[in-house]
Amino acid sequence: MKIALIGATGNMGQRLVKEATSRGHEVIAIARHPDAAKGDKVTTVALDLHDEDKLAAAIKDADVVIQSVRFQDTDPSKVVWAMRKAGKTRLAIVGGAASLMNQDNIRLIDTPGFPDFIAVEARPAANALDWLRKEARDLDWVFVSPSMMLGPGERTGKFRKGQHHLLVAEDGKSSISYEDLAVAILDELETPSVHADRFTVGY
Repeated sequence: MKIALIGATGNMGQRLVKEATSRGHEVIAIARHPDAAKGDKVTTVALDLHDEDKLAAAIKDADVVIQSVRFQDTDPSKVVWAMRKAGKTRLAIVGGAASLMNQDNIRLIDTPGFPDFIAVEARPAANALDWLRKEARDLDWVFVSPSMMLGPGERTGKFRKGQHHLLVAEDGKSSISYEDLAVAILDELETPSVHADRFTVGY
């Protein structure tokens, strides 16, 4: 499988490149400065994803596209437009946890006291999911929400999968490593089970 990865040099992007190539997939690594993603089975493409024409050209030979970028700097319609122009349908988006619901069926971002410094990135991510649901019905997209705490860790391959509610472990923590989130995303792309919807993973 050939995977176009937008945001290949970020914390999540680097793990996705590693996970994808370790499984034998080819990666088109797209970033403003993609040199950090160079490696075996990797083709680098330097561009700004807001240049829809260049983005469409970069992804035209891909089987699937992954978007792993900061939401506050991104207009989701740009990638969707490029997907349509390139004739691509399968899009996996690395999302955020704030749009997940708590046990009271309230989105985390809508709970009282949600931190402003997190909302700066979380609000655009939640808005992007809402936008996809309304405006990208022609694409086979999947929005992947990590657990509340996402950071470097081990690749265990052992985690739980949910849909719209935050996953919390018995110790009260809600977490997933970059490495295991990459595993979950590649698993989904290899064996699709979620279409035009969201899922979440956590320990």
